[in-house]
Amino acid sequence: MPAIHVSFTFIIFVISYCLAQDVKLKHKPADPKPVRLFTDEDLAKYNGQEEGQPIYLAVKGVVFDVSTGKDFYGKGASYNALTGKDCTRAVAKMSLEPDDLTYDTAGLTDEQLESLETVFRDVYKAKYPIVGYTARRMLNEDGSPNRSFRPEDQPQFSIKDEF
Repeated sequence: MPAIHVSFTFIIFVISYCLAQDVKLKHKPADPKPVRLFTDEDLAKYNGQEEGQPIYLAVKGVVFDVSTGKDFYGKGASYNALTGKDCTRAVAKMSLEPDDLTYDTAGLTDEQLESLETVFRDVYKAKYPIVGYTARRMLNEDGSPNRSFRPEDQPQFSIKDEF
């Protein structure tokens, strides 16, 4: 009887070990993606005009990869004007006018700012991966680091979503 108990225990051990090894073999750790800082010139390269290149746009200084929305943002698509730049004002105003294709939110109404928050949260953050920030969001006008910039203090920040 003790030999059966030892054999049964050994079999359970071997099965448990094999299952544990199987799980370890299937698990592939995620590659950490560094936060990228985009200048206006860097961001302009991702405007959907070049086939095979990712398509990026920024809203509120957060750069999103909208490549999966190529039918909307790709070359010749209806929202292509928004790509390759921080288009915060255009998103707030629901506009594609050239003067609105900017990061500048000065003079926007409360209703437009509320719309901006809603679209930022419910469209861009919900659908598209974040690939970085605009330099303007993280740097002062003179190019020095914005010491008050803290990602965790940004609207709707989630460590899972942001990095």
